[in-house]
Amino acid sequence: MAQFYKEPSRTFNEYLLVPGLTTKEMTVENVSLKTPIVKFRKGEEPPLSANIPLVSAVMQAVSDDNMAVALAKEGGISFIYNSQPVEEEAAMVKRAKTYKSGFVRSDSNLRPDQTMQDVVDLKKRSGHSTIAITEDGTAEGKMVGMVTSRDYRVSRMDPSTPISEFMTPFDKLITAPDGCTLSEANDILWDNKLNAVPVVDDNQRLTYFVFRKDYDAHKANKNELLDAHKSYIVGAGVNTRDYEERIPAVVDAGADVLCIDSSEGYSEWQSECLAWVRKKYGDDVKIGAGNVVDKEGFYYLAEAGADFVKIGIGGGSICITREQKGIGRGQATAVIEVAAARDEYFQRTGVYIPLCSDGGIVYDYHMTLALAMGADFLMMGRYFARFDESPTSKLNVNGSYVKEYWGEGSNRARNWQRYDLGGDPRMKFEEGVDSYVPYAGSLHDNVNLSMTKVKSTMCNVGATSIRDLQENAKITLVSATSIVEGGAHDVILRDTSQGGNR
Repeated sequence: MAQFYKEPSRTFNEYLLVPGLTTKEMTVENVSLKTPIVKFRKGEEPPLSANIPLVSAVMQAVSDDNMAVALAKEGGISFIYNSQPVEEEAAMVKRAKTYKSGFVRSDSNLRPDQTMQDVVDLKKRSGHSTIAITEDGTAEGKMVGMVTSRDYRVSRMDPSTPISEFMTPFDKLITAPDGCTLSEANDILWDNKLNAVPVVDDNQRLTYFVFRKDYDAHKANKNELLDAHKSYIVGAGVNTRDYEERIPAVVDAGADVLCIDSSEGYSEWQSECLAWVRKKYGDDVKIGAGNVVDKEGFYYLAEAGADFVKIGIGGGSICITREQKGIGRGQATAVIEVAAARDEYFQRTGVYIPLCSDGGIVYDYHMTLALAMGADFLMMGRYFARFDESPTSKLNVNGSYVKEYWGEGSNRARNWQRYDLGGDPRMKFEEGVDSYVPYAGSLHDNVNLSMTKVKSTMCNVGATSIRDLQENAKITLVSATSIVEGGAHDVILRDTSQGGNR
């Protein structure tokens, strides 16, 4: 006979946090959102943590190299999507890893025999005003000069003027030697009041630039998530079909952590993928698995060697798996059960496996609930798809700005690799939709606001860390009437956009 659960599966919307004692020390500024991303043993430091508990979903409409850089600046991690050719995903990972490592490879290069017009055209394409002039016009060529916006005026110069006539020649440049430390290069910047300093080797070949703006950006983004070489932490999605080719490529490109992208993770396909990673790389490559919705799924992936386990089936805003296949579980119920299994596993083995709650987040307060219920970090798609930094188009639809957003289970994504069912890989039916989401502006502004709300709520319940929240939160189930009562009711809301009532 089939197994029946006595309790209904519930969503985050059916719960509230009950306030605890807020002491004078519990201020937003004193709350830490640092959280482990991969497993670790009791008494040891996690090999990888994030400064905020947010990661972006493995989706074409969400996570490319631009999103990876933007989210790492805020302290989170983006998992670059894998539903693309291997070499293209590896290139995205590499671009994100080299975008801001302190030492930046030049992407704006010209030859001295090119012209003023070439400078103008290159600046328009790249947006960069610092241009390296090398003998062959490549980023690794012998450097003969440099052009910045101070070297020319478009309105006063003939577009055909050769660059050699107005560039700053190499013998007049202040440079840093190849092999210097970032601190030494920054000292050269500041001591000479420069905006950029080229790093060159003994043969006068350009190796890197160090920019003042990167130093300033680091000071402005105190939460940014960097590796030991001052590069951004970057994640990459993989699948259980071409992993023997894809994983080495993204690892070689610099990916710090991997995530198996699958609609359902309680499968032998994931176990085989994890076993292959452990045989080839040991514990050097960190890889998460999922998705699961119960304790059996968690234990299976934990024993298979997952570095984190992802929770959630059917709760995403663009996911129609439950409608199409009738499988899934309410996200709150799934997180609660899997978190209990994780805690039991930790007590029994001394190994803590972080949990990622994937889906079901509608409001910002759902983030705090998911963390309180046991999730260590949250994977979101719709949330990040709304921002400038997502890779999709911004459109004006019926007078409102929106961004395109489609699921990995939609025909548009054509991501058959995420369905671990073997046999014929072609998609027979969709498990995701093609849609729009309201445009929301910059990632920085929105993430900062969301994290401020989370911290404020944590203060209200008497917690200054995610671990405190998980151990001490009081959570109550609410009735349907209580849910209605929780919003504005029995009033006529003023329509502030039109200056009247509605």
